[in-house]
Amino acid sequence: MKKLFQNNKELSLIGKWIHCENIKPLLLLHDKSYQINQIGKSFLNKPIYHIILGNGPIKILIWTQMHGNEATATKVVFDLLNVFKNPNSPQKVKAILKFCTIKIIPILNPDGALAYTRVNAQQIDLNRDATTLMAPESKLLRHTLNEFQPDFCFNLHDQRNIYSVAQTKEPASISFLSPATEPSRKLTAERLKSMAIISSMFQAVKSDIPKNVSRYNDEFYPNATGDNFQKDGFCTILIEAGHFKDDYNREKVRYYYFKSLLTGLLSISTNTFATIDIYKDIPENDTNYLDIIINNVLLDSKNVSIGILYIEELKDNQLIRIPTIEKIGDLSTYGANTFIDAKNIVIDSENNLNSLFKFIN
Repeated sequence: MKKLFQNNKELSLIGKWIHCENIKPLLLLHDKSYQINQIGKSFLNKPIYHIILGNGPIKILIWTQMHGNEATATKVVFDLLNVFKNPNSPQKVKAILKFCTIKIIPILNPDGALAYTRVNAQQIDLNRDATTLMAPESKLLRHTLNEFQPDFCFNLHDQRNIYSVAQTKEPASISFLSPATEPSRKLTAERLKSMAIISSMFQAVKSDIPKNVSRYNDEFYPNATGDNFQKDGFCTILIEAGHFKDDYNREKVRYYYFKSLLTGLLSISTNTFATIDIYKDIPENDTNYLDIIINNVLLDSKNVSIGILYIEELKDNQLIRIPTIEKIGDLSTYGANTFIDAKNIVIDSENNLNSLFKFIN
């Protein structure tokens, strides 16, 4: 599958800041191969598109960039469009479109995508707007769901670098979730199908990154999209791209995401799923990961470690990472992308902590 990805990777989409202007040329390029239409507008009147491929009886709805600053899946769906169009792709992959009709909304939140924000232009988190439907983007997604009546939904996201695999110091590079439908988290028919698909995806991707795959705690969120779609009888699978060592543009994780999603589509199209016992054995997410840990800092005569997280911001049309202090103290249970030895540098008070940034390249 690695060769399939490399041969079809959409090279015009690189990095983490992906917005409508980036995908417009690709929509024109694919217009002769797939059905592509504008289906609505954002709060700031930016176009929202869908792409329809395949003509099979199994209906699958996929959406990306519900959060504007989460673009890994957007890159991946365009990689998949190249795969399905490539005559040299394996027959079993091309057969997906014989058994399935797939509708993709490549950027649900174009205003947030352009501004590189999680929320839309109304400052609404679309993933917490499933019941009130205050945002036009949320209304459009719900209308698409009701009109299309999919058998399966893929709710595609990125997660912050803080996420780790529970009881380890490893980053959670790919995370899955079968959303709950109510507080008791009962195993409905939709949840069981979702878990079976995730089990297949987990088995596929763990061969590449056995220490870096996790699942979210399935706490029920009454206003969340996946929880409500699942509750309403639409089998929903959530995938999140996370950090991998030195992979700040999420290009290594892009392949693991590609493999996960394509495996899910293959499982659905062939009706072959792994046992849900595998899902239950996937380790949960934790939040014990940092971008940088600076050890051996003498702060007010105490030896401590300083944990740094990057905040991403747009500046002059460039995405920059700004280091911020997140944790101070004993960080022996935390993992990090980078470890730095401050060699007992002396700092008199917390007001001078910013002087530590000189250690960061």
